[in-house]
Amino acid sequence: MKKVFPRILSGCGLIGIMRASGERVSGAEVIRAITNMHERSNGLGGGFAAYGIYPEHKEDYALHLMYSTPRSKDITDKLLEESFQIKGDGPIPTRPADGIVNAPILWRYFVRAKPEKLAETEVPEDEAVLRVVMDINFEIEDAFVISSGKNMGAFKAVGLAGDVGHFYRLEDYYGYTWIAHARFPTNTPGWWGGAHPFTLLDWAVVHNGEISSYGINRRYLEMFGYKCTLQTDTEVMAYLLDLLIRKHGLSVENAAMAMASPFWKDIDALPPEERHKMMAIRAVYGSAMVNGPFAIIFGHHRGMVGLNDRIKLRPMVAAQKDDALYIASEEAGIREVCSHPDRVWSPRAGEPVVGWLNEGVA
Repeated sequence: MKKVFPRILSGCGLIGIMRASGERVSGAEVIRAITNMHERSNGLGGGFAAYGIYPEHKEDYALHLMYSTPRSKDITDKLLEESFQIKGDGPIPTRPADGIVNAPILWRYFVRAKPEKLAETEVPEDEAVLRVVMDINFEIEDAFVISSGKNMGAFKAVGLAGDVGHFYRLEDYYGYTWIAHARFPTNTPGWWGGAHPFTLLDWAVVHNGEISSYGINRRYLEMFGYKCTLQTDTEVMAYLLDLLIRKHGLSVENAAMAMASPFWKDIDALPPEERHKMMAIRAVYGSAMVNGPFAIIFGHHRGMVGLNDRIKLRPMVAAQKDDALYIASEEAGIREVCSHPDRVWSPRAGEPVVGWLNEGVA
């Protein structure tokens, strides 16, 4: 008899683990943590992002792609060869795993932009990579970029998160930051490209909730050249982070304020200097504010951040042990891999938990 899962609107499991010292740990640890929250998912998506896993290619952009057809790979290969110096490529290693079926072609490339292409377009290398990612996702049918950052990668599929980790052999990867997601989709389809995390360059986001401001956020991003193509609201989160922090130079904290802005009554109660700053952020970045219930964890090359919506409609807990930061949907997921943390707390609504790697780690 087929098992029927109830519709759990507050479902989806999140976990993030960061070692500030840069100590690299096996993906087996994050698999254990996310598997502990198995009941928060229904098998329609699981995924991971890891930082520090490609030290031998740390100066190259690591592109993870999925292809539904050999033809889409052939077309993408030609585009990549035109734009980049390809330092290496090959299939992403996998093995059979329970519940993981109908896998697309999974391929990774290590690339650098061709100097002559950068001179021709007069854009920085990261912007050149972003443009190619947008072109692949928008213009090449059956080709999707899973991740595109340096010394990091994303791994995702339709299936339970623990099975996804086993499928991608993540115990063989070692990283200093890991984030993971166990999906319970409510409004969007369960498909390989729609599993979390969503990434762009070195930003990777896992999300529990739904974004009622998706239409506004999407139209705002499209004014800056971003193209939303992956059939889920979470995609805008990764692009907003890239726009606000990389392109516009906001701090992580100010970007979090823009995305989860306080209510006006709370802004009015702030001290004058802080009130004026918050009013300016709301005025300039009103279309970047994310409405709806959400909890997110996002990683980047310098650290990890957890953020709730401004009335905390999705669960989130954080913990610290020595140099390690943990953020999760449930304390049980943290204690699965850290039985005696030094500190455990529940972050306030709209207040980011920000972890930074030590200087020189990345």
